[in-house]
Order: sequence, then structure tokens, then C-alpha cells
Amino acid sequence: MAEPMMIFAAQEYRDRVAKLQMGMAAQGLDALLLTTPADVFYVTGFLTRFWASPARPWFVIVPVADDPVAVIPSIGAALMGQTWLHDIRTWDAPDPRDDGISLLTGALADLVPAQGQIGVPMGLETHLRMPLADYDLLRAQLAPRQIVDATACIQRIREVKSEAEINKIRESCAIAGRAFARVPEFAAEGQPLSCVFRDFQIALLTEGADWVSYVAGGAGPDGYGDVISPAGPQPLRRGDILMLDTGAVKNGYFCDFDRNFAIGRASDTARRAHAALWQATEDTLALLRPGWRACDVHAALCANLQKYGATPSGGRLGHGLGITLTEWPSFTPLDETPLREGMVLTLEPGCVTGDGRIMVHEENIVLRKDGAEVLSPRASHELPEITA
Repeated sequence: MAEPMMIFAAQEYRDRVAKLQMGMAAQGLDALLLTTPADVFYVTGFLTRFWASPARPWFVIVPVADDPVAVIPSIGAALMGQTWLHDIRTWDAPDPRDDGISLLTGALADLVPAQGQIGVPMGLETHLRMPLADYDLLRAQLAPRQIVDATACIQRIREVKSEAEINKIRESCAIAGRAFARVPEFAAEGQPLSCVFRDFQIALLTEGADWVSYVAGGAGPDGYGDVISPAGPQPLRRGDILMLDTGAVKNGYFCDFDRNFAIGRASDTARRAHAALWQATEDTLALLRPGWRACDVHAALCANLQKYGATPSGGRLGHGLGITLTEWPSFTPLDETPLREGMVLTLEPGCVTGDGRIMVHEENIVLRKDGAEVLSPRASHELPEITA
């Protein structure tokens, strides 16, 4: 058997499964069925970019009182065999006649009593990574067993990070911080925005990222129109504010923060907006404690922006972070998720700088019992200017 190649020691995964099983028992679940890359990685340590291919479904079953069972395509057997799991059942996929459903049905029928319940995440920020026709067939074949919503069961566990996870996110943040420091090397007046994006991704990889799952941003006079657009060929111009936002990955864990740069000398409008964003973040960091709700963070960031003369932009003002680029909760007026010690979060206030223009500032933090610890290298209070 190949030597294990896990990101963490096996005990880390065993601890996660034990916590999941406590939540399952409280909900009356006999098993969890997991199908997504993040959930499978979280439980097993199985890390691959092969998920980019939609041709095959992958399944991991977490019984309420035993080790997980992997039911996966045979192409993944060798890699799954390097994790801590021992019960790995495979089929030759893709199979248009029976793409693992008989194997999965048999495994669940063995683990779950006839009147038992199987949990599947069904709520916000979840999806089912298998054909709906196969899911309907699975439910029919497993009856009278019930498949019920297990969103809270896994989200409540995943949202609080272990110190080992926090260190991985901190490492990703450090990599991005080094890449951001190199932006003046390749971003200058006249340089096409698409080239800046490409060179930024190269810098992230050079500084140690395993891959760059996400790069977005924008550029325009005193701000930009949105924060999700791909880069076009337009050249940077004097007076533009360039923003780059990255979700670089190291050992399966994301960072997610941005930085703003003035091309040439920054205008008074841009400097004031940057200062307001920075100070609103700083004031919120000073107050943030476990027990706040997600909506309280949104309210605090908006109030602090207004205190410094800025108009908050719309949308959420931050979110959870971990093995996906964004995780729950969302800092909106409607999200009442309580914040707990050990949650890794982003603070992402944005403000209006003109007609159709905004500026956004983002930092990554972990919530400790006595307040927030910043994981991303803190942005400069002064808006950086690229004048060369």
C-alpha cells in the first residue's frame, strides 16, 4: 500500500468525524452521505483537482458509529488509499447503466436500518453532486429509509476551524501577501488589465500557491464597477484605482482578500474612501467578539463607514472562509448566524466613490475568545500609489 499523503495527521480527521457523529446522533441520523469536493476532503483528506471533471460522481458515507466508507470510481482508488480510510469500494466509471448507484445503495443498506435516516446537506451553500435521476433511484431503492436535510449538522462543525486548519489558512494568506507586494513590479500605466491579472497569478504560484482558484478585480477612475469581472484588454490609466482579489489555495485551504492600488497619484476621493474602508475595518476588528451575529458585523461595518463619511455599497460585507473560497455565514442584515471562537471569516466593507463606482477592502481573520486575529498581512492605512 502507498504511504499516506494526507495534509494532516489521521487524528485530525478522526476528531472531525467524531464531532460530526455527535451531531448526527443528536439529530437521529444513522449516516451522512457526502458528495461534494469540500465535504469529501474535510472528512477524508482526499485532495485532487480531478473534481473539475463532471463525468463521475463520488460518495463518502459517514456512519453514526464507525469510520467513513468511500464509494468512488476506480480511478480514485490509489489516491483514496493514501488517506486514513480503509473501507474503499469502487466501480469502473463512468458507467451509463449503473454509475455506482447499486454499490452505494448496498453500502447504505448495510449501514442504516430499514427505519433509519440518512442525512444529506440540502440547504443554502450546498449542492448535490450526482445526477438527480440517480438520486431519485437511490431514495426509492433505500425506502423505507428516509433521506433528510443534514445541512446544519455538517456546517456547524466545519465553520469552526482547528488550529491546524487556521495555520493552513494563515499560510495561504502569507503567500498572497507576498504576491500583492510584487504588484508594482508588473502593474503600471499603460499595462493591459488582462496582463496584470495574468502576472498576479504567476506571482501567486511563484510565491508558493498550489493553484489559483480565483482572481478577480477591476480598475477605473476612483474605483470600479464591480468586484467579479474578468479582466479585459483595457490599459491602466493614470488616475485609475486597481483592485486585485484572490482566492489562492495551499494544501486545500483558501485565502480570500483584496488590495487596492492607485495608478499615479491618488485623488482625494480615492484616498478618503480607502482611509474610511481601512478605519471602518479597524474599528470593527477592535469590537468583534464571539457571540455577535453575522448581521451585527454587517451593521457595525456600515455604521463605521458612515462615521468616516463613506456611503456603504450593497451586498454582503464578508463571509466564512476555509476549504472553499466562501463559506457560511454571510455578513448581511438577514443572517443571524452566531459567531463562535475558531471561525475564520472575511471582513469586506465596500463604499461608493462615484456614479457606478465603488471601492472594496477585504481582510481575513480568525475569531478568538478575546477578539479577532488578522490572518492576512494587514493593508497599509495609506492607499498605495504606483507611480513608476
